[in-house]
Amino acid sequence: MASTTQPKNGQIRVIIIGAGLGGCAAAMAMHHQGFHVTVFEKIKKFLRLGDSLGLGENALKLLKRWGLHEQLINIGNRSPDMHIRRWSDGKILATQPLMDMAGYIGHRGDYHQAFLDRVAELGIDIKMGHNVVEFDEDRPAVKLESGEWIEADIVIGADGIKSQTRELVLGFADKPKSSGYACYRAYFKGDILRSVPECQPILVKDCVNIWIGPDMHLVQNTLRDGEEFNWILTHKDDEDIKESWFQPGDMDKVRELVKDWDPMVISAVNETRECLDWKICYRDPIPTWVSQSHKIALLGDSCHAHLPTSAQGASQATESAAVLALCLKLAGKGNVPLATRVYEKLRFERVRQAQLNGEDVRDRWHNCLKDLEEGKEVDPDDVKMKNRWLYVFDAEADTLEKWDKVSELVKKELEEGQITPLFDDQTGPTRDLELYDAFGNRKEESKYIPKKQQPVAAH
Repeated sequence: MASTTQPKNGQIRVIIIGAGLGGCAAAMAMHHQGFHVTVFEKIKKFLRLGDSLGLGENALKLLKRWGLHEQLINIGNRSPDMHIRRWSDGKILATQPLMDMAGYIGHRGDYHQAFLDRVAELGIDIKMGHNVVEFDEDRPAVKLESGEWIEADIVIGADGIKSQTRELVLGFADKPKSSGYACYRAYFKGDILRSVPECQPILVKDCVNIWIGPDMHLVQNTLRDGEEFNWILTHKDDEDIKESWFQPGDMDKVRELVKDWDPMVISAVNETRECLDWKICYRDPIPTWVSQSHKIALLGDSCHAHLPTSAQGASQATESAAVLALCLKLAGKGNVPLATRVYEKLRFERVRQAQLNGEDVRDRWHNCLKDLEEGKEVDPDDVKMKNRWLYVFDAEADTLEKWDKVSELVKKELEEGQITPLFDDQTGPTRDLELYDAFGNRKEESKYIPKKQQPVAAH
């Protein structure tokens, strides 16, 4: 995956830390704008890890411009619709186009490999097994474990929720926090369920079903006409976060949680041999995504992690990559501080709303059936996902539209040496969600989303 090309005279040099989905999206976006890109990844080799992941149309329209589209469509679930069901008996409460959830849903590892393959096709240098251990934010430069220093015009930290770059930007260690929830996750060959009568309706072709109940929900995804099968059970969890929050799950605990659920769920869980216990971690929004020198910027989970119910983590990282790349192009090689500071101002409110949207759908799913009067039906709108408003957005077009106004504001802040934080430290980031219906139409009112994240002890 290496490239032997050297930066051309006047070409912006970009270092990206991390070759996950966000890092690869950043690499493609930067290349698209004509920059010289080098990616450092501490892992020596990627494996097909994870399970279901979705890419929304807001990300796909950008990726298509970067030469990656049909490959992704071929990976995703081909079901036209998804069903939201009652936990106890599987009654369908609402049906929506699957695109309303997260676009095309497929295996995270397959999507990641498609991203990596496209980066390789573009001749972008990904240096696997290269761990960044130190930063010089003024040059800017990164130091590798070998002791070698590498300089660039900008360094981008796309190194995930455990981001080392984030600590540099903040100036202190910032530990992940518990969301108060955990997921049991299983992904396996559908053949395991071939002889289970209760599972046949969800095994014969691609489908997505979501069972919702008090304080729990289960998402089921059938891919490749039953060749692969995935379920994810989200439940309340108050355990402290360990240094690693992926661990083998206890299937007996899972079976106990769903023992009174729809027989279709019980049967699929009973036949599942193993699962992962994944603590859903969260990071509080931070008042800046950019270092004091303005030359190191964060992207993706390192600065705007999303809960799984947002179904927007990878898509928002892709948007951020597009915006940062275009800001660098518009600002020019000698004006990286202008680009990075405009970037964070353009992105913050958008990703904040996507984050709150994920919290809202989780809370609606976990509470709508509580204390429901006997014989009363749930309003389908109360349980539907409301992501469609996110998909019409074009991150590059939005950047071009707002560049003049926001860049003038940032120029003034840079001249005065006073950068306005992304939110007031006293009041914190907004928790008011702008409401949309399931068709993407804006409602007049907003909704306050109570904060549930609690800090946990560091280990």
